[in-house]
Amino acid sequence: MIGLWDTTGNEVVKALAAERRSAGGVASGMALTLIVVVDEKRVREAEAAATIAAAAHPCRLLVVVRSDVDRDRNRLDAEIVVGGRLGPCEAVVMRMYGRLALHAESVVMPLLVPDVPVVTWWHGEPPNEIATDFLGVVADRRITDSAQAADPIEALRLRARDYAPGDTDLAWTRITPWRTLVAGAFDTTTEAQLTEAAVVAPPTDPTAALMRGWLRSRLGIKPRWERTKEFPRMREVQLRCANGDELTLTRDDSMAVFRRTGQEDRVLPLVRRPLGDELAEELRRLGSDQVYAEALGAFAGLTNLDRRSGQRVHVWKDPSTAQRAEAGVTAHNSTSTGS
Repeated sequence: MIGLWDTTGNEVVKALAAERRSAGGVASGMALTLIVVVDEKRVREAEAAATIAAAAHPCRLLVVVRSDVDRDRNRLDAEIVVGGRLGPCEAVVMRMYGRLALHAESVVMPLLVPDVPVVTWWHGEPPNEIATDFLGVVADRRITDSAQAADPIEALRLRARDYAPGDTDLAWTRITPWRTLVAGAFDTTTEAQLTEAAVVAPPTDPTAALMRGWLRSRLGIKPRWERTKEFPRMREVQLRCANGDELTLTRDDSMAVFRRTGQEDRVLPLVRRPLGDELAEELRRLGSDQVYAEALGAFAGLTNLDRRSGQRVHVWKDPSTAQRAEAGVTAHNSTSTGS
């Protein structure tokens, strides 16, 4: 590992090249560049997930930690790890302070691996508009996690309004096992049309919202949301056939119980995967996910998301200026109220 404190982007590029030469074949065969945008308090968590994903998808990992954008003095600290604690990848962890944090692309761009796809993952609350973050605009694929927002359901609606082909969300990845089991149940219902569906889940569960969107886009019916606070995440999917048969898939810890009218119950695996496995699944697909687009659109009431342009144009936004403007409006309103 090489540590560079109060350094420059050029020094980081030189140090990475030197470390690659000393590592030899460890750093060969990279399939992509993974940019991770994360807060300081969650760096280790993001590194652990990226290490798992890199085992399946050797990559150059660029971790961007932005902080203290109002600081008077710009500073860049970097750690460079090649074939070490972060697995079979080249990793650069960059901590950016001051105005430099608003122009992370000036350091990141020279570090992108030529001629391979770029994936940006926000491990935390993503920008309201991905186009305002150049690290998202430069990416072929963009991974967010609406579950980390203060209002996950509204965050999903925001993702739908801001959607461009290549976007995805880890709330979608988390229902892959559910979708697999439900699709398997459909195989046994070819003789009867499905007429009703319901999802039992907490009212703030984004996985339930996407499951309803997926069922609606696949079946052409609007599933009910039976809201419950008894369970921390999606508990059950219910299906009703035109002939009166009912099918239910109920989570029971790391298993699921599949029930159908007139048949014996079946116990199926439904394991909650670690974050790194979820990330690795999304890295397998480096193009647009049409099924996700249809499910997200069905949930949000928007159509033809997959027909939008996949090219994003960067929109410059200075968060510190926006915060000062908002503070000024609040102060003005307070003064007006007081008078």
